[in-house]
Amino acid sequence: MLYSTTILGEGEIVTDRDEAIEIIQREMTAFARRARATAARMHPELSLVSFTLLSHLEHQGGCRATDLAAHYTLDKSTISRQVGALEKAGLVERRLDPTDHRVHVLHLTDRGNEVLAQVGEARRVAFQGRLAGWSEADLERFAGYLLRYNEAAAGDGESV
Repeated sequence: MLYSTTILGEGEIVTDRDEAIEIIQREMTAFARRARATAARMHPELSLVSFTLLSHLEHQGGCRATDLAAHYTLDKSTISRQVGALEKAGLVERRLDPTDHRVHVLHLTDRGNEVLAQVGEARRVAFQGRLAGWSEADLERFAGYLLRYNEAAAGDGESV
């Protein structure tokens, strides 16, 4: 299949599929780097990883550390360190599972909910600012592309 020349923003021209994929990879890497740096500025106690774990706990209404490790395909020791730091900061607590007292379930503390809400709001404001000049059609296309990309990644067995 032939790919036509496409003009991107700022005068950047893509002449073939491989070049487009290279640009996407480069820009997604820059996005991830910027997201980590922004998370550190928004709340000194909350790295991007911490924010992600807290968001997952909020969405799930709590879960086991092993569930976090499986969901994010991370080593249990990595999750253990992250959860330990969140516990030490007073953002997460362990509770006995009411159906199986051998199992501990991680839950957000009141402080964890407050910090997550503050950071979530700051992130929304930042995204609204960056996307302020975009048309509704552009926003809808971008959102659709991100959903499509992440669905394909999930289909490949990626969980993040």
